[in-house]
Amino acid sequence: MDTILLLTILIVVGALAFDFINGFHDTANAIATAVSTKALKPRHAIILAAVMNFAGALAFTGVAKTITKDIVDPFSLENGTIVILAALLAAITWNLVTWYYGIPSSSSHALIGAIAGAAIAAAGVSALNYKGFIKIIQALIFSPILAFVIGFIIYSIFKVVFKNRNLAKTNRNFRSIQIATAALQSFTHGTNDAQKAMGIITMALIVNNYQTSDDIQTWVQVSCATAMGLGTSIGGWKIIKTVGGKIMKIRPVNGVAADLTGAAVIFGATAIHLPVSTTHVISSSILGVGSAHRLKGVKWGTAQRMLITWVITLPISASLAAIFFYILNVFF
Repeated sequence: MDTILLLTILIVVGALAFDFINGFHDTANAIATAVSTKALKPRHAIILAAVMNFAGALAFTGVAKTITKDIVDPFSLENGTIVILAALLAAITWNLVTWYYGIPSSSSHALIGAIAGAAIAAAGVSALNYKGFIKIIQALIFSPILAFVIGFIIYSIFKVVFKNRNLAKTNRNFRSIQIATAALQSFTHGTNDAQKAMGIITMALIVNNYQTSDDIQTWVQVSCATAMGLGTSIGGWKIIKTVGGKIMKIRPVNGVAADLTGAAVIFGATAIHLPVSTTHVISSSILGVGSAHRLKGVKWGTAQRMLITWVITLPISASLAAIFFYILNVFF
């Protein structure tokens, strides 16, 4: 078999594996609040999330095009095939490590950092498309801050509107609403996260001259949506426990506020074709809601641990990708 074809197939398989892992790694965040408040049984939550993730992944392609061309230029990328394969291996490795330890790390940070690290290893810092790369980094930084602020505001409004309502009845009503908000958040997760693997596959097809534009082919979209949906069906219980219970004690009204916040920020990013970390956004929305509910009720130690992981993911994934690039370069 031709070496280029073999490497392209490996990249496609690796990208789908990344999407599958992303499914059980990040989707846990989207349904964590609904599971923790018992609005949905775990099995029902997983099925709902899998279906909505699949639907969301088929709905848009803008983020995929951003991943394809805004970190590096695939039309002029030196050793592009090895760069992409190294980036995938690094991102998958970091995702599996953080999943194993139940840390809600960012698959987006891992992938974007890995692409940058492998590209720099191949051709130096000039390989980066700085305008696009900085725009993506800004989105990754500001989206969790925005989620925190919006979560704080939404829950503050809820407190005023429902302050004289019967608590038990209010929670019962919000538990029903949570089914809808969990579905919405899972859909928005699919609109953003599944597209990252689509962008990687499209980048590989361009680098290896299998296509000449950044259009996302239908088979790429369907296969990535399927991988995300299947990954979701596996579930990520360790991360559900962290996001759903170790940040704050979540009640249905808290969960609805956090879900609405997360869905709004993620879908807003999708609409302007920017990749964001669903992990960061959802966790930050819970922190914002928790701060509005009762500042002392937030377990800031867990938040600090998560923040450290968020900060170190980019440099670690970039370093791993550079190592994988040098290793692969020996054999190919």
